[in-house]
Amino acid sequence: MIRKILKADNSFIIALPKEISDALELDEDSEVTIEFDEAHQQIVIAPLKTALDDVDLVFAKQVAEFIDAYRPALEALAQ
Repeated sequence: MIRKILKADNSFIIALPKEISDALELDEDSEVTIEFDEAHQQIVIAPLKTALDDVDLVFAKQVAEFIDAYRPALEALAQ
């Protein structure tokens, strides 16, 4: 797959295809790690994984959906 590199201020941007972002469950606010594999001259981008061993994933997803649905109200309450 070939992608173009775009310039934004002092950074470069590469758009991820939707099928890749969907497969990795990435959205606009997702965090990723970026590493340079010097031996292979490759850039490696991976979703940031956090330790959730003691968190119920169904509950975590419900909380995330709640926050997404009520973000404006939650931000107003936080002020």
